[in-house]
Amino acid sequence: MTLSAAIRPILGPDRWWISAPLAGVGLGLLTNLAQGVLPGASNQIANSGAVWCAPAFAAGALVTGGHLALRRPVLAGLCTTIGLVVGYYGYAEFGRSGMGSPLWPLVWLAMALVSGPLFGAAGAWWRHGRTAPRRVVALAALAGVFGMEAIQYAWVLHYATQAWACTALLVLVPLLMARRHKERALTLLVALPLSVIAYAVVELPLQHVST
Repeated sequence: MTLSAAIRPILGPDRWWISAPLAGVGLGLLTNLAQGVLPGASNQIANSGAVWCAPAFAAGALVTGGHLALRRPVLAGLCTTIGLVVGYYGYAEFGRSGMGSPLWPLVWLAMALVSGPLFGAAGAWWRHGRTAPRRVVALAALAGVFGMEAIQYAWVLHYATQAWACTALLVLVPLLMARRHKERALTLLVALPLSVIAYAVVELPLQHVST
């Protein structure tokens, strides 16, 4: 029996309600651990909101069936992002010296309640969207959050390496995941303004919270 056949009954698409939160908790724990391992400012990558959106997108893409029904992808994305918050701050509380103020767990939980369903639906649109506009918007949303992080790293934090890494992902997501050349170009064009909008809507308010 292959490994994939062995884990399919537990982590297959019909068991998303188990696999999605478990994957979220595990990835949340890993991002917390990575912050203590990655050198210097590179540990900011592990603490990236964009990185946390990607598992919700993947969950939405994996659990959707051959037809585009959004209930399961939306819930899978939500379970994944909630799991990320639980895993990250659970390990901070019980595996480190404590998570400190409950403000930031509550902030990230509030963001998880919004981003999880959105990116779960985006993953489903990307995988099974029958029209190019849906696929373009879905991929542009994923690319755009990396563009948002690139702006934050370059403009506010002045971390050049991280800014370039996120910029590369902004470009690579459309190039590698879109189906046709036209979709790649359109996705990149849509992702650029979305990056700025996401920065204004997400990063700027978070800066005020942190101060």
